[in-house]
Amino acid sequence: MAKVIKLRKGLDVNLKGRATAEITSVECPGEYALVPDDFTGVKPKVVVKEGDAVKVGDALFVDKLHPEVKFVSPVSGTVSLVERGERRKLLSIRVKPDGKQEAREFDVKGDAKSVLMESGLFAFFRSRPYDVVANPEDKPKAIFVSAFNSMPLSQDFEVALKGQEADFAAGIEVLSRLAKVYLGISPKQTNAALTAAKNCEVTIFDGPAPAGNVGVQINHISPINKGEVVWTLGAEEVIFVGRLFRTKKVDLTRTVALAGSEVKKPSYAKLLVGEKLTTLLQGQIDTTKNLRIINGNVMTGIKTTADGFLAAHATEVNVIPEGDDNAELLGWIMPRLKEFSTSRSYCSWLFGKKKEYVLDARVKGGERHMIMSGEYDRVFPMDIYAGYLVKAIIAGDIDRQEALGIYEVAPEDFAIAEFVDSSKLELQRIVREGLDILRKENA
Repeated sequence: MAKVIKLRKGLDVNLKGRATAEITSVECPGEYALVPDDFTGVKPKVVVKEGDAVKVGDALFVDKLHPEVKFVSPVSGTVSLVERGERRKLLSIRVKPDGKQEAREFDVKGDAKSVLMESGLFAFFRSRPYDVVANPEDKPKAIFVSAFNSMPLSQDFEVALKGQEADFAAGIEVLSRLAKVYLGISPKQTNAALTAAKNCEVTIFDGPAPAGNVGVQINHISPINKGEVVWTLGAEEVIFVGRLFRTKKVDLTRTVALAGSEVKKPSYAKLLVGEKLTTLLQGQIDTTKNLRIINGNVMTGIKTTADGFLAAHATEVNVIPEGDDNAELLGWIMPRLKEFSTSRSYCSWLFGKKKEYVLDARVKGGERHMIMSGEYDRVFPMDIYAGYLVKAIIAGDIDRQEALGIYEVAPEDFAIAEFVDSSKLELQRIVREGLDILRKENA
């Protein structure tokens, strides 16, 4: 019987436009791209040039600090562009597909970590502390996998898992060769591949968002102390690993949720990592409206365009109104029955938790001084004083950050706190900058 951990802190935001379980087909776009910025903490070194022919699984770039960690092409075709920005920063490597999907075959009988690095799948492992691409030289005390996302408009992993249970089980078995595996699931999940998973310790997390965050699960199962390392891997990326060891080939196909109030038919689609979003969004959004297209989750994703490419870790593409063209009569004086509020400032709280809301991307207020009202702590289900930690990061007090538990957190853990923040601070950006500075100091 799996252990159950009940979380009371957090906040569920019920947004309109959740994807139905239907999986739609999407036409193959004319270009794919691998973006180094999707892999935090990596210094990329390009190993191809424009015009080179590549197969699925061939390296496009490697990490300068660890050249054995490769980042591979999701499709077979020709390298069409090595895109660089200021100071020759590598922005993306684009591949024009040939439609054949010829894949490189890997010998999966050797050391599991070496196979993962050679095939490019090790690039999907993240390390705590710092929430960066894992260092292959580290020896993690555990590997954590969260099989559900509790954020609004998120992917239902059981939709992605259907028909791929064998690959998921194979992936967990491979991870168990590297370290002890902890699998976090929701009490609503019923697939036996999750509830009765082997080669891992299953824990049920029952509570509001961000209960599905792997950082929350680490904090409640095996908190990280200074000097310790744990690795994390997305649930669908476990399927990538299982596919590799079952077929000897890399297949970076994801089941992506297209969701949001501005999507005409919210549903799922099969996409490759790096796939251009044009064909996914075609006919699904009103191009005459001012919309916010988000690569990833509505709370944690990155703003993009219809010409953008599916991010490496993204399991959903969300579309909501931008909101900058709204003209509100009398502003905050109105009862605002259609607006969501955590403090009962609007009369909409009378409708209960089941009401679906259409929220736009406006911040609705300017950045101001932090008010130590405890509003972060009410939605932060970790044994950490979130408000004091943010203040320590802003002040640059490294000793205080360490004492307050910065080694355990990632930017996504502060997404709900950022949503309710009356000070309008960009908490995820602040935490990311704090982690980057700490990593440099400890290097």
